[in-house]
Amino acid sequence: MDRRSFIYYGGLGSIAACSKNDQDSISLPKSEIFRWRMATSWPPNFPGHGVSANRLARTIEELSGGRIQIEIFSAGELVPAFEVLDAVSRSTIQIAHTAPVYWRGKIPSSLIYGGIPFGMTSDIFNAWLFHSDGLRLWRKAYSAMGVIPFPAGNTGQQMGGWFNREINSSDDLVGLKMRIPGLGGEVMQKVGVLPVNLPASEIFTSLQTGAIDATEWVGPYNDMALGLQQVAKYYYYPGWQEPSGQLELIVSNEAFYSLPKDLQKIIEIACLSENSYLLAEFTMRNQQALNTLKTEHNVIIKKFPNDVLTELNKHTEIILEELSNNDPLFEEILNSYNDFLNEINPWLEIINS
Repeated sequence: MDRRSFIYYGGLGSIAACSKNDQDSISLPKSEIFRWRMATSWPPNFPGHGVSANRLARTIEELSGGRIQIEIFSAGELVPAFEVLDAVSRSTIQIAHTAPVYWRGKIPSSLIYGGIPFGMTSDIFNAWLFHSDGLRLWRKAYSAMGVIPFPAGNTGQQMGGWFNREINSSDDLVGLKMRIPGLGGEVMQKVGVLPVNLPASEIFTSLQTGAIDATEWVGPYNDMALGLQQVAKYYYYPGWQEPSGQLELIVSNEAFYSLPKDLQKIIEIACLSENSYLLAEFTMRNQQALNTLKTEHNVIIKKFPNDVLTELNKHTEIILEELSNNDPLFEEILNSYNDFLNEINPWLEIINS
């Protein structure tokens, strides 16, 4: 080997040796692990909602390769069902799986996302969220609480509720104590109902003991899981109060923006996946449960009289106008909602004709 070749190959050997020694002596930095706590507004492993929260947490962990690890606490285990928003806002916990229908006192415009009576069904609502201003305005509404909402499940159109007496006219609603949150509760109050807000874990006992006379929850699948067919005789439809039953993952700003960009994207994609999956699950299981309620439990399934629905619709319009007059953000979001609905109505008329 001549001198030039010796220097060249010797130099490569030295570089290779140095690189190997450097690799042996330098430990590469490990990916940071983010350990989060999730509180939910649901009983543990509750069919639909609770299982959805578990599945969403598992999806986030798997997509992140274990870089986000989530410990789940059901309603009451860490914080009560209706206090999860405050806990995330204070960064006591990082995330919560819940529903916007519960936040009337803290975020009035959240009622729109909980479902406007006689309003958009889930498919149209999703179009407004993702292809118009719906999601941007939702996050604007929650920004004052220091949290970010993500659509994370939808139960679809709900049933009108369980009653211990027949509803033949609006007069039959007067004086009833009914578990019904959100805008539906405010509308019911206008016709003489006393609305109360109860978490899922308290509904059965309250109806059984007579603390309430009626309740709405979700639909056949979830309602049967609560055992409501055992404590009420009449099951009414349609679910005028919640044509779209939106669920949400709320994430504290502090927790979300501490994540690198790829993990932020994983949160978004996991929620989007769960949003679609749960709606499909409810669509299938509601029919199965409805058949069981008819054939095995002899539940009396009835439609609200048309004059009752007309009365409820009239009061819905009045309440929406009152809320808009008192809250500029509510008005802004409602205007966006209505503008989108007016824009898409010609298509809806064609496909539903």
